[in-house]
Amino acid sequence: MIAIGCDHGGYELKEELKKYLEEKGLEYKDYGSYSIDRVDYPVIAKEVALSVQTQECEKGILICKSGNGMAMVANKFKGIRSAPCFCVKAAKYSRLHNDTNILSLGADYITTEEAKEIVDIWLNTEFEGGRHKQRLDIISEIESENMK
Repeated sequence: MIAIGCDHGGYELKEELKKYLEEKGLEYKDYGSYSIDRVDYPVIAKEVALSVQTQECEKGILICKSGNGMAMVANKFKGIRSAPCFCVKAAKYSRLHNDTNILSLGADYITTEEAKEIVDIWLNTEFEGGRHKQRLDIISEIESENMK
Protein backbone atom coordinates (compact mmCIF):
# COMPACT_ATOMS: atom_id res chain seq x y z
CA MET A 1 0.00 0.00 0.00
CA ILE A 2 1.31 3.41 -0.98
CA ALA A 3 0.26 6.56 0.86
CA ILE A 4 -0.09 9.55 -1.45
CA GLY A 5 -0.73 13.16 -0.57
CA CYS A 6 -0.30 16.67 -1.91
CA ASP A 7 -1.11 20.28 -1.35
CA HIS A 8 -2.99 22.45 -3.83
CA GLY A 9 0.18 22.95 -5.89
CA GLY A 10 0.61 19.21 -6.36
CA TYR A 11 -3.03 18.23 -6.83
CA GLU A 12 -3.02 17.82 -10.61
CA LEU A 13 0.17 15.75 -10.58
CA LYS A 14 -1.16 13.60 -7.73
CA GLU A 15 -4.29 12.80 -9.74
CA GLU A 16 -2.15 11.75 -12.73
CA LEU A 17 0.06 9.60 -10.51
CA LYS A 18 -2.98 7.90 -8.99
CA LYS A 19 -4.03 6.85 -12.50
CA TYR A 20 -0.50 5.61 -13.13
CA LEU A 21 -0.47 3.56 -9.92
CA GLU A 22 -3.83 2.05 -10.90
CA GLU A 23 -2.46 1.13 -14.35
CA LYS A 24 0.42 -0.64 -12.59
CA GLY A 25 -2.00 -2.51 -10.32
CA LEU A 26 -0.63 -0.81 -7.20
CA GLU A 27 -2.86 0.00 -4.25
CA TYR A 28 -2.74 3.44 -2.69
CA LYS A 29 -4.45 5.48 -0.03
CA ASP A 30 -5.12 9.12 -0.87
CA TYR A 31 -4.58 11.52 2.04
CA GLY A 32 -5.58 14.65 0.09
CA SER A 33 -5.66 17.35 -0.96
CA TYR A 34 -8.80 16.67 -2.93
CA SER A 35 -8.88 19.87 -5.01
CA ILE A 36 -6.81 22.87 -6.06
CA ASP A 37 -8.16 24.84 -3.11
CA ARG A 38 -5.45 26.12 -0.79
CA VAL A 39 -4.40 23.78 2.02
CA ASP A 40 -1.56 23.72 4.51
CA TYR A 41 0.95 21.16 3.25
CA PRO A 42 2.23 20.18 6.74
CA VAL A 43 -1.18 18.68 7.58
CA ILE A 44 -1.10 16.39 4.54
CA ALA A 45 2.58 15.49 4.98
CA LYS A 46 1.92 14.57 8.62
CA GLU A 47 -0.84 12.12 7.66
CA VAL A 48 1.28 10.42 5.00
CA ALA A 49 4.32 10.23 7.29
CA LEU A 50 2.24 8.74 10.12
CA SER A 51 0.79 6.12 7.79
CA VAL A 52 4.30 5.02 6.79
CA GLN A 53 5.69 5.30 10.33
CA THR A 54 2.92 3.06 11.71
CA GLN A 55 3.28 0.70 8.73
CA GLU A 56 -0.31 1.23 7.64
CA CYS A 57 1.33 1.95 4.29
CA GLU A 58 4.65 0.57 3.09
CA LYS A 59 5.81 3.72 1.29
CA GLY A 60 4.60 7.24 0.64
CA ILE A 61 4.59 9.85 -2.10
CA LEU A 62 4.21 13.54 -1.29
CA ILE A 63 3.74 16.31 -3.86
CA CYS A 64 3.88 20.07 -3.53
CA LYS A 65 5.24 22.79 -5.79
CA SER A 66 8.90 22.26 -4.83
CA GLY A 67 8.88 18.95 -2.94
CA ASN A 68 10.97 20.55 -0.22
CA GLY A 69 8.33 21.48 2.35
CA MET A 70 6.70 18.07 2.22
CA ALA A 71 10.06 16.32 2.72
CA MET A 72 10.93 18.61 5.61
CA VAL A 73 7.72 17.73 7.44
CA ALA A 74 7.98 14.01 6.73
CA ASN A 75 11.54 13.92 8.06
CA LYS A 76 10.31 15.18 11.44
CA PHE A 77 8.95 11.66 12.09
CA LYS A 78 11.22 9.01 13.56
CA GLY A 79 12.00 6.31 11.03
CA ILE A 80 10.96 8.37 8.04
CA ARG A 81 13.50 9.05 5.32
CA SER A 82 12.15 11.38 2.68
CA ALA A 83 13.99 13.01 -0.20
CA PRO A 84 12.82 15.46 -2.84
CA CYS A 85 13.73 13.91 -6.20
CA PHE A 86 13.76 15.87 -9.45
CA CYS A 87 15.20 13.16 -11.70
CA VAL A 88 15.38 9.38 -12.07
CA LYS A 89 18.99 9.21 -10.87
CA ALA A 90 18.19 11.01 -7.62
CA ALA A 91 15.21 8.70 -7.04
CA LYS A 92 17.29 5.61 -7.72
CA TYR A 93 20.03 6.58 -5.28
CA SER A 94 17.57 7.76 -2.65
CA ARG A 95 16.41 4.13 -2.48
CA LEU A 96 19.68 2.36 -3.26
CA HIS A 97 21.81 4.25 -0.72
CA ASN A 98 19.35 5.97 1.63
CA ASP A 99 16.44 3.51 1.76
CA THR A 100 13.93 6.36 1.51
CA ASN A 101 10.41 5.39 2.41
CA ILE A 102 8.72 8.62 1.27
CA LEU A 103 9.33 10.18 -2.11
CA SER A 104 8.76 13.92 -2.37
CA LEU A 105 8.07 15.50 -5.75
CA GLY A 106 8.06 19.11 -6.89
CA ALA A 107 5.21 19.58 -9.36
CA ASP A 108 6.63 22.88 -10.63
CA TYR A 109 9.93 21.26 -11.66
CA ILE A 110 8.98 18.03 -13.41
CA THR A 111 6.54 16.93 -16.08
CA THR A 112 3.95 14.23 -15.53
CA GLU A 113 6.01 11.83 -17.63
CA GLU A 114 9.14 12.57 -15.61
CA ALA A 115 7.16 12.04 -12.40
CA LYS A 116 5.98 8.63 -13.63
CA GLU A 117 9.56 7.62 -14.44
CA ILE A 118 10.76 8.84 -11.05
CA VAL A 119 7.99 6.96 -9.23
CA ASP A 120 8.67 3.81 -11.24
CA ILE A 121 12.39 3.72 -10.50
CA TRP A 122 11.80 4.68 -6.86
CA LEU A 123 9.27 1.89 -6.32
CA ASN A 124 11.42 -0.70 -8.09
CA THR A 125 14.84 0.01 -6.60
CA GLU A 126 15.84 -2.03 -3.58
CA PHE A 127 18.07 -0.77 -0.77
CA GLU A 128 21.67 -1.88 -1.34
CA GLY A 129 22.60 -2.32 2.31
CA GLY A 130 26.28 -2.84 3.15
CA ARG A 131 28.11 0.39 4.00
CA HIS A 132 24.84 2.25 3.47
CA LYS A 133 23.19 0.22 6.26
CA GLN A 134 25.93 1.36 8.62
CA ARG A 135 25.15 4.97 7.72
CA LEU A 136 21.43 4.48 8.24
CA ASP A 137 22.22 2.99 11.64
CA ILE A 138 24.06 6.22 12.49
CA ILE A 139 21.03 8.21 11.35
CA SER A 140 18.80 6.05 13.56
CA GLU A 141 21.12 6.70 16.49
CA ILE A 142 20.95 10.46 15.85
CA GLU A 143 17.15 10.20 15.71
CA SER A 144 17.08 8.41 19.05
CA GLU A 145 19.26 11.08 20.61
CA ASN A 146 17.35 14.05 19.21
CA MET A 147 13.73 12.98 18.64
CA LYS A 148 12.19 12.72 22.06
